[in-house]
Amino acid sequence: MDAADMLSVEEAAEVAGTIRDEIEEWIKSHRCIAVFNRCRQYKLPRWQFEPNVWDVLQSLTSALCATDGWQVLVFLETRALALGGETPRAALEQGVNAQRILALATAEAH
Repeated sequence: MDAADMLSVEEAAEVAGTIRDEIEEWIKSHRCIAVFNRCRQYKLPRWQFEPNVWDVLQSLTSALCATDGWQVLVFLETRALALGGETPRAALEQGVNAQRILALATAEAH
């Protein structure tokens, strides 16, 4: 939560090239990962806006049947044997086919 790559809503809007209201809509619609900090303010991981992650994020949320950002964040940051011990996030960043990650998410959700 206190990692250097965690952004406020305003910072996320700047990184994504949009406005705060749009980020808040994305949070409500589960289009992006957002988690509450101790002060009940949203924090968003910067890396989710990288194309290899961003392009699959909404499908990933659906595949996981996720209802909050923590579920998606935990999935993406947990090492998976099916990925040779890599995290799904690292695999996506390294160019692993998104369909493989989606299949892993679907399997985990069931």
